[in-house]
Amino acid sequence: MTTGTRVLVLNAGSSSVKYQLIDMLDGSRLASGLVERIGEAEGRLLHLPLTGEPRESVRRFADHDGALRAVADELAADLMGLDSPELAAIGHRVVHGGLRFTRPTLINDAVVAEIRRLIPVAPLHNPANITGIEVARAMRPDLPQVAVFDTAFHATLPEHAARYAIDRKTADEHRVRRYGFHGTSHQYVSRATARLLGRDPAELNVIVLHLGNGASVSAVAGGVCVETSMGLTPLEGLVMGTRSGDVDPGLVFHLHRVGGLTVDQIDDLLNRRSGLLGLCGDNDMREVVRRAQDGDEDAKLAFDSYVHRIRRYLGGYYAVLGRVDAVAFTAGVGENSAEVRAAVCANLEELGISVDPELNAVRSRHARVISPSYGRVTVAVVPTDEELEIAQQTFALVHEV
Repeated sequence: MTTGTRVLVLNAGSSSVKYQLIDMLDGSRLASGLVERIGEAEGRLLHLPLTGEPRESVRRFADHDGALRAVADELAADLMGLDSPELAAIGHRVVHGGLRFTRPTLINDAVVAEIRRLIPVAPLHNPANITGIEVARAMRPDLPQVAVFDTAFHATLPEHAARYAIDRKTADEHRVRRYGFHGTSHQYVSRATARLLGRDPAELNVIVLHLGNGASVSAVAGGVCVETSMGLTPLEGLVMGTRSGDVDPGLVFHLHRVGGLTVDQIDDLLNRRSGLLGLCGDNDMREVVRRAQDGDEDAKLAFDSYVHRIRRYLGGYYAVLGRVDAVAFTAGVGENSAEVRAAVCANLEELGISVDPELNAVRSRHARVISPSYGRVTVAVVPTDEELEIAQQTFALVHEV
């Protein structure tokens, strides 16, 4: 068992690495940062130590190996390098764990091979996650490294919620089912909501609205996820920044047969040129709200479509749970857009859901209740902390073994 108290959390993307070094004694960030534009002619590293000034370096990072070694150098400059005896483990965000990985997992060669086998259901994410794991293992082969999966929290979906109504043999052969994403956020926020209310998570039913550029909803009954809006891929569900969310599957056939679009072009359309961006040309909710308030009809349509889809899921998940104790808004839009929160909760008093305009208008980085005292359902804003959730799960696992 390790004696260190620090966990380095790595989130490797296709051309970026985000990182945080967290002290598990108090959950404080000792350092954090981002390397972006890996493999391009000019990259950028921004390092944010707990004390001292931020440090920025603009130069070429040829690959993830070079990027992670640069991160290690920055941490070493703060006397917190990867060779520090205080470093207990490295926790890796992995997007897709399939049905195999339903909890945090110590990484070995077999685990990496299985994550690689899941690439067909997460082609944009798992390859980059694997690259980060392989580089970190090469740098510290003696250190426990843990994979924490975005899909794991949703592995508790009942079979009737996880299955698509297609031929079962075909579905099983190609691993087609609803996996869900943003799981570390939904797990953290559902527990943080219980803490905010002074309740045991096991006795609380919560609907979590994770509203960022990517957006998803979950229904959490007694700490267990029973429904979520994303499915086989992160495309299903809500209207998002650039993703369409739910569409008639026949749309794909129509665009191919009638519009002449290729499968790749349709993929690009639905994932990168739809959602808010497709409806009004902006995927920043702040700009969408500003334009809508100035009378821009395209922006108003985008805002109304975004809110309508959330409300549709909110009502549906209320029915799934039967009893709702709290609705928690989180992520970039959920935490910062009072306009979205007010619109989502408007005219839902019959369901016990409402917001106090003054409380809703308050800006804060802290978890807070925004519903009136008489509200039957508590409406809250609960900042997410996926990195802390990954660190906690990583630290707990390495202390089990």
